[in-house]
Amino acid sequence: MTPWIGRLTLLGWMLVFLMSAAGRVPPADTLFVNGVIHTLDERQPQAEAVAVRRGRIVFVGATAEAMKLRGPRTRLVDLKGAAMYPGFTDAHCHLFGIGGRELTLNLEGTTTREAFLAAIAARVARTPKGEWVVGRGWIETFWTPPVFPTAAELDAIAPEHPVYLTRADGHASVVNSRALKLAGIDEKTANPPGGDILRDKTTGRPTGMLIDSAQGLVGRLLPKLSPEDYERAAIAGAQRELSLGWCAIHNAGSSLLETSILRRLCREGKIKLRVYNAAANRPLEVETLLRSGPIVGESNGRFTMRAIKAYMDGALGSRGAALLAPYSDAATSGLFVTQPDDLRALCRRALRAGLQIETHAIGDRANRQALDIYEQVFREIPAAQRRVRNPRWRIEHAQVLSAADIPRFAKLGVITSMQPSHAISDLHFAPRRLGIDRLAGAYAWRALLDSGALIAGGSDAPVERGEPLIEFYAAVARKDLTGFSGEGWHPEQAVSRLDALKMLTLWPAYAAFEEGEAGSIAVGKRADFTAFSADLLVIPEADILKARCVLTVVGGETVFAASELGRSRPGTAVEPSLSGLDGSCGESPSLADATKLARRLCRKRAKDAGALLARSAR
Repeated sequence: MTPWIGRLTLLGWMLVFLMSAAGRVPPADTLFVNGVIHTLDERQPQAEAVAVRRGRIVFVGATAEAMKLRGPRTRLVDLKGAAMYPGFTDAHCHLFGIGGRELTLNLEGTTTREAFLAAIAARVARTPKGEWVVGRGWIETFWTPPVFPTAAELDAIAPEHPVYLTRADGHASVVNSRALKLAGIDEKTANPPGGDILRDKTTGRPTGMLIDSAQGLVGRLLPKLSPEDYERAAIAGAQRELSLGWCAIHNAGSSLLETSILRRLCREGKIKLRVYNAAANRPLEVETLLRSGPIVGESNGRFTMRAIKAYMDGALGSRGAALLAPYSDAATSGLFVTQPDDLRALCRRALRAGLQIETHAIGDRANRQALDIYEQVFREIPAAQRRVRNPRWRIEHAQVLSAADIPRFAKLGVITSMQPSHAISDLHFAPRRLGIDRLAGAYAWRALLDSGALIAGGSDAPVERGEPLIEFYAAVARKDLTGFSGEGWHPEQAVSRLDALKMLTLWPAYAAFEEGEAGSIAVGKRADFTAFSADLLVIPEADILKARCVLTVVGGETVFAASELGRSRPGTAVEPSLSGLDGSCGESPSLADATKLARRLCRKRAKDAGALLARSAR
């Protein structure tokens, strides 16, 4: 948002609040009533009703008072007992991957090797000979035995098609022999920097598994997606996110093409999500963002880009995560995807330019290295020499930590961006990778919060399913979706329900420099709301997964409503049900009562206006 637009917006809100203070209160555009409303505003944790005007919250409080803001064109939204919260934010996901998963061979849920191979065989049967078969979403954790697939297995069902199938975490892929031949990969091919070609221990021949950057040896041969393909993926991904209850996402790493498409779709209103976008750590993408500087609040607050997504290591499941000691089940300690000197140089430039750094770090060695680099760069460039004094740098995932490094996050002001569902997925195989002792520092949410760190919660979709209710459940239960918890799962690292709610609302807003705009339901903030069929703060733990999203509101616009509230069509405005809201709201107040109420409203509006202006001045 340019400075003059920001000043005009602020002036408009000043006029609105001055009118309120003078007794001329404009009617609300929309009133939300008849639900349980959790605000995350410490001054008023719960409310009966919320009023919205021009995409902003103008009242939070009792229904009787909210109805005084009803005008002839005010829309009433009957929540029908649903629980409404500040808009949920996925603080780490990959929007094009989410949409791409919906549009290509989706291998999510293939819980056996047989199901995995059957799904591929079915796609091969529908694909002309010689064309690529591409998919994503498999994970071998629950297979018997839980070992990687091989090129030989794919050859048996796809001898005439090149095959490229990405593991759910995106850090490994399996290909068949035809794909290996097209890429020129054999037993003599050297591992690329930051990657690994898995080989047969006896023959030295590639098994078909490519880890991290080695994926690019085959990936570069895949058919190029058109801009139209990217657009379809982005729109499909955004519609899915809205239907699940996400109002905003932090998109973790985009190419120039992806960024251009996202900005255009947000500008044209084809994507209703708020997108906090990070540039991929590639030369062209980095130089472009450094040259342009931060993009903040574009398209009426729908698009912001002020971060760079870097990688320190790979993933735990594919043994690419960098560990301080070797894996318990393999003769490796993982690898660095980015060399420390390269990340250090990037961080120096970003800090001076006022850009946020988001570094993927999963293993304890990778997390320590990233923290060391951050600490060194912060020391070299004091606050007075930075464009943004508190840069709010992040570490994405922070899955395995040494006990000595846990307090360093809060001390350095580094935000942990973590995905609760990773724990309940990974802890089925993490004991094999790490051994029981190292699990004490794995997915250590409670320890991090107790140390003073903030956790911006997300899903990492399409690595995980990407559902807010699963993330909330995983954070508070620390059990898998069947209720299982095993040795080394450390249930004491679960968080309270209130902290889980903050992980998905208030703290992602802080991580995006938007705590003054989002993250709680308070006067002056954006009217972004998520409503579920049950109150997540009080229902039995097992019932959390039975709840469902019934309403998603972004900027005061209802962008998804379940059938019981109205027509269910994500991504477009809908009219929720108004049954039971005839506007009577009981007996009419006396003139004296109305006068007292108006005076209280005026005093409250004037106070809220002052608070809003103070926040804006900061």
